[in-house]
Amino acid sequence: MPNALQRCGACLLILLALAMLGATMAQERGQASRVLEIPVEGAIGPASADFVVDRLERAAASGAGLVIIRMDTPGGLDTSMRAMIRAILASPVPVATWVGPDGARAASAGTFILYASHVAAMAPATNLGAASPVAIGAPGPGSAPAPQDDSAKNGEDQEAPQRGSGKSSGDTLKDKATNDAAAYIRSLAELRGRDADFAERAVRDAASLSASEALEAGAIDLIARNVDELLEAIDGREIELDSGNVVTLATAGASVERQQPDWKHRVLAVLSNPQIAVVLMMIGIYGLFFEFTSPGFGVPGVAGAICIVIAMYAFQLLPVNWAGVALIAFGAMLMLAEAFMPSFGVLGVGGVIAFVVGGLFLVDTEAPGFGVPLSFIIGMALLSAALLFAIGTFAVKARARRVVSGAEQLVGARGDVLDNDNGWHARIHGERWRVHSNSTLAPGQSIRVTAIDGLTLEVEPLAPNTEPHRSNS
Repeated sequence: MPNALQRCGACLLILLALAMLGATMAQERGQASRVLEIPVEGAIGPASADFVVDRLERAAASGAGLVIIRMDTPGGLDTSMRAMIRAILASPVPVATWVGPDGARAASAGTFILYASHVAAMAPATNLGAASPVAIGAPGPGSAPAPQDDSAKNGEDQEAPQRGSGKSSGDTLKDKATNDAAAYIRSLAELRGRDADFAERAVRDAASLSASEALEAGAIDLIARNVDELLEAIDGREIELDSGNVVTLATAGASVERQQPDWKHRVLAVLSNPQIAVVLMMIGIYGLFFEFTSPGFGVPGVAGAICIVIAMYAFQLLPVNWAGVALIAFGAMLMLAEAFMPSFGVLGVGGVIAFVVGGLFLVDTEAPGFGVPLSFIIGMALLSAALLFAIGTFAVKARARRVVSGAEQLVGARGDVLDNDNGWHARIHGERWRVHSNSTLAPGQSIRVTAIDGLTLEVEPLAPNTEPHRSNS
């Protein structure tokens, strides 16, 4: 009997252990089944980088099993791209980047992010590549190489200083940026076991591949038409994280939580547009100008100060040339000065020129989505000039008008003499005033004010043939 009880107890312990093991495995699989989908659309900038980094941190904190970055981008800023890649490499949650839907692309900075991801996938009819770094004044990938020296022409074997073509563009800054980007993407390719040769050609020669070509070349892991197909394809795949841990994906039939930028990242995306920053700065300058010239209202000054602060915050998010910002501000102030100083157009023309030149120097990169078009700069300059011309015109017209308020408006006014009670008095504009005249006055006589002497008005009698003035009593 005791043996039977012992056997029953042992069986119960085994069943309990199996149940606990099954519950643990189910819990682990349930965590792995939770997938976060992060959209990265349009130019990659501070807003998109902050959004991706924030969602990767949330995925790690919530125990998600996979993060999918759904990408369609023409490229973006190098600093924002590297911030996203650092977050992907340090993420304790596997990251799969899927270029989709059909017709999407992972150009320039998008290629780097695709190579850095644990899983790289593309939808049909998509492409990647064209990852050459660009900057203001930098010649394109097709620029003619610098002339070779005589030793090279004579066939002497010289080792190229860097991997790749070894050709120099003749622009040291461009060569430094290109070599740095080429080494960076090659290191990412070697880390993930992907085609490093194409990665380097994408940087040096702006090479591009379609989805099928990328799969054949080993630049990506698979082609998937949609996210569900991607999850089915990578189910059971083992992913080695940068920490050394190996994670087995359990994504078949996983629930996908699609993340969307919140209000903070939407506002940040708007502010990281250099054209919006320029507009905010101009509004701020004009607001402060109106407040200083017409004090007391308060609204233009407060709104202008707020716009200036927001514009400065937007500029510090972007790779701006602060000399360009200073030129734009100086040009605006010169155009404002033209409205009040008789420079015969010199200040105004100088202001327009400074504004346009500052706009051309404003952004230190030609990354897609972060340039300032010349048409926008010229349009803002002409709009400012037109506004200031209108202000100057109104000021001239107002100056030519007769004064209609204050004591000065009494000069030229007509009235009627009342009496001589310790001095002559007259009714002018319905008010009784003490008046003085070098001519003889008489009660009921029509007069006209010629000057003001304290509280006494200097007047002159109107000619007999002048129509008498009837003042309201």
